[in-house]
Amino acid sequence: MLGSAFAALPGRAVGAGQDALPEGAYGGTDHARGGEAGADGKEAGALVRPAESAAEDWTHVAEELGRKGSMLGTLIYRTAFPRTDLHVVSHGVTVSPELAVGSHVSFIRYADNTTLTMGELAVTEAELPPVIGTLQSHGIEQVAIHNHLPTHTPRLVWIHTHGHGPDAPALARGLRAAFAHTGTPPATSSTTDPKKLELDTAGIDAALGTPGTVYGSVYKSAFLRRETITDGSYVLPPGSGATTAFSFQPVGGGRAALSGDVAVLAGEAQHVLSVLQRDGIGIVELHNHGLVDSPRMFFIHVWAVDDAVKIARALHCAVAATNAVPARGAGGGE
Repeated sequence: MLGSAFAALPGRAVGAGQDALPEGAYGGTDHARGGEAGADGKEAGALVRPAESAAEDWTHVAEELGRKGSMLGTLIYRTAFPRTDLHVVSHGVTVSPELAVGSHVSFIRYADNTTLTMGELAVTEAELPPVIGTLQSHGIEQVAIHNHLPTHTPRLVWIHTHGHGPDAPALARGLRAAFAHTGTPPATSSTTDPKKLELDTAGIDAALGTPGTVYGSVYKSAFLRRETITDGSYVLPPGSGATTAFSFQPVGGGRAALSGDVAVLAGEAQHVLSVLQRDGIGIVELHNHGLVDSPRMFFIHVWAVDDAVKIARALHCAVAATNAVPARGAGGGE
């Protein structure tokens, strides 16, 4: 049965309220972008499009998660769960929650009145078994389990989650039950203005060709794939599931610790790997984030500690070898 939180949601289709994107960034095929929708929300070609929503539409989800999230554009509701309880060190760098030690979950409503949740949970190795068991007991899939950081203590593992159904609050309850098996602290009500980072952010922007965003203790830059990415028959909105994202944490003297990933197709992977290796960017892992995405996407997780602008120039070469465009300061994604 449709959850009460979403039974009352208006059936707003994607339209003029969506931020403008370069041609091809959202719809690479006609049946993904146009056509008449039937009573079940499906268009010709059997693809289902995301529907617009606002933060107030997700009140029941926020209540079940135990904290408020925010909208990314008009299609994605995202909630962060920073692991401020952990003191993680990698190669002498204390890794901030914003750089790589955090969890997040996103919710997307579709035209057929179902909800898709995608997320990434940062857990310790001891937390891993009970978290996986709880997710499975609530019908939430694990679509990837992998690393983000090179050698680090304490050892963390990242779980990509996937849930889909008519009852969004039930999905949120399952996620909260999983978080209960971790040391993730409760939400705090404190808010602070973005702080000035000891980084040449203008130089990073110039090197990458896109403005970034200050997010806590890091500077984030993001790029979106031009292709239409689908999860089965569901079109994923830009910024969910196929984002190239980089975070720069200042470590002094204009240097930064870099953590991030490059979204690639199979045919791009080897060239991007060679470019990263050539330019001194450490390769942490090559893996998937989903199981049924189309086209099939892979992600190269990267790490470096060096002059921030030098890192950005190297990353630009890697991104240029993919079919991606700047996210215009979106500063993140799944």
